[in-house]
Amino acid sequence: MAVSHRSLPTRVRGLAAVLTAGFLLGWASPVAADEYDPQRAGHPVRIAAYALHPVGVIIDVLLLRPAHWIGSLYGVDEFVGHEPYVD
Repeated sequence: MAVSHRSLPTRVRGLAAVLTAGFLLGWASPVAADEYDPQRAGHPVRIAAYALHPVGVIIDVLLLRPAHWIGSLYGVDEFVGHEPYVD
């Protein structure tokens, strides 16, 4: 016979919620960030990379990926010389 969640006493449901939360919190592992190195982070090329990286991602997502998709369509692929990826 299956027991519905409505027939369980409130204390049992509360205990199950606390145990589940404790289990999930105990399972989680902390994430360590990279150490800040002022010698590397302050380099002029690194500062330029901080500014240019989002621009490169935007160009990739909005321009290059759609262009590759169009170039890989049947019929267009032969015209532009696209070869399918073989693993």
